[in-house]
Amino acid sequence: MAVYCLPHRFTHQLEPVLCCRNVPGFVLVSSYADKSLPRNPSKVRVSAETAPSVQIQPLLQHRENCHLTKLLQRSCKAGNYNESLYFLECLVNKGYKPDVILCTKIVKGFCNSRNLDKAVRVMEILEKYGEPDVFAYNALITGFCKANQIDAANGVLGRMREMGFSPDIVTYNIMIGSLCSRGKLDLGLKMLDQLVRENCKPTVITYTILIEATILDGGVDEAMKLLDEMLSNGLRPDMYSYNAIIRGLCREGLVERALGLMHSLASEGCEPDVISYNTLLRAFLNRGQWDEGEKLVAEMFSRGCEPNVVTYSILIASLCRDGKLDEAIHLLKFMKEKGMNPDTYSYEPLITAFCKEGRLDTAIKFMDAMISHGCLPDIVNYNTILSALCKKGNTDEALKIFKKLEEMGCAPNVCTYNTMITALWHSGGRARALEMVSEMVTNGVDPDKITYNSLISCLCRDGMVDEAMALMADMDSSGFKPTVITYNILILGLCKAQRISDAIDMLALMVGKGCQPSETSCTLLVEGIGFSGWRTEAMELANTLAGIGAISNDSLKRLNKTFPILDVYKDLCLSDICK
Repeated sequence: MAVYCLPHRFTHQLEPVLCCRNVPGFVLVSSYADKSLPRNPSKVRVSAETAPSVQIQPLLQHRENCHLTKLLQRSCKAGNYNESLYFLECLVNKGYKPDVILCTKIVKGFCNSRNLDKAVRVMEILEKYGEPDVFAYNALITGFCKANQIDAANGVLGRMREMGFSPDIVTYNIMIGSLCSRGKLDLGLKMLDQLVRENCKPTVITYTILIEATILDGGVDEAMKLLDEMLSNGLRPDMYSYNAIIRGLCREGLVERALGLMHSLASEGCEPDVISYNTLLRAFLNRGQWDEGEKLVAEMFSRGCEPNVVTYSILIASLCRDGKLDEAIHLLKFMKEKGMNPDTYSYEPLITAFCKEGRLDTAIKFMDAMISHGCLPDIVNYNTILSALCKKGNTDEALKIFKKLEEMGCAPNVCTYNTMITALWHSGGRARALEMVSEMVTNGVDPDKITYNSLISCLCRDGMVDEAMALMADMDSSGFKPTVITYNILILGLCKAQRISDAIDMLALMVGKGCQPSETSCTLLVEGIGFSGWRTEAMELANTLAGIGAISNDSLKRLNKTFPILDVYKDLCLSDICK
């Protein structure tokens, strides 16, 4: 028998060589195979003696699979879902059975990043090589619902049934919530009927979703019917359910009814929480009912319900709205003394109030104080400051702040751009304003109706009426229907340019597009005709419009004073004209 002794470090190199050559009767024996053997000398013995053969290839494959599995788990944990999908595909090609929990996590990851095609691919792998469950399907349905792809979500629901899985109440709640959030309450209610038919019992969450949607649809009474149905089914509403109804009642101005409902909750085994009180407090103070608001705050304390930051922010906002700035500042200080950290909603009313009073320096000081206390301003706070600066003609200062917004972690929104575009145009920076429109689109901020109307107004003011009309056509083609304000701006611009015939055509176009002219639209046209020198024609038109109720008698009297024509209105009493 020949024995060959090699250093141990060559063992790993020889394994694949001998394995691939299939040397009969040869076996590799490592000195590390049995811990009971002496550690020295480390040798590899090669013997022609008959010995049990070691299957090296499956061992190597097992090691590789283990390695890939670890890589898959690490990439998934790190949120590198593209990498996770790659390792998953490598493993299933080697016969690996995918883990449903890990695959569900990858599906959720792709759904959160709106990469739904890859989420579907993971589900396909799970269906083909593994064993999906209801949780996996629910994750994919949630992804499609968040992306507003309801038909695709229904498709997954159908596929789920085909695979032998019955949707659970979580599945239905996801679907109902998605439908309701998109204003499809009728379909949400139909799905409630469907889940009942399939012997799937609705929960408190199911009814709360539908109650909130019903209230937003303006049906408080219908919401109360759902509450009764909920109770008849043996379900006990929680404060989420009751607070939804309290909000709905307050929104419709039924504050006393909401207060009565809150006071009746104790008999239902529910204690009103700070959200209940805040909702009612806001409703009372918005109506200027400070006495009721104070009683409510006193009741909160007596019941042991501590006011939170939102409570104080509501009070501060109401004080600012009523011009009681000193009291609002005192309340802000009191919050801090109580150990509370004011948020942007606490500071925002004060900043807005100071800006309205023209006290910009004070507003900026409050913003600095806000930052020093660890409360970072949001884009609403900056928009308030920028708007105030632009109104005072400090466009350059506003532009400096605007350029620093990204650095401060506050990306400009459409309101920010609208403010700056209008200010730049009015200050003579027409080219810079147009550049900002382009910059806005490049940064992924879509123009809105205010953007278009602001630009149309700027163009008309500078006599560029044709460009303004072209922009209105672009507005229409972009999916933003011109409003009565848009048409009024153009009618005024055309009248100022003494293009009366075009102004009349614009009014006709407005009616043709289904946009009802306002009294302002009609008076603008009459004034345009009158100031162009056709006073008699202007007042004849005014009389006709008043006859059909398009303009009021007060407007007619005002126009007659503006364009006094003798004997035009013989049927109108002199005493009426002189009033």
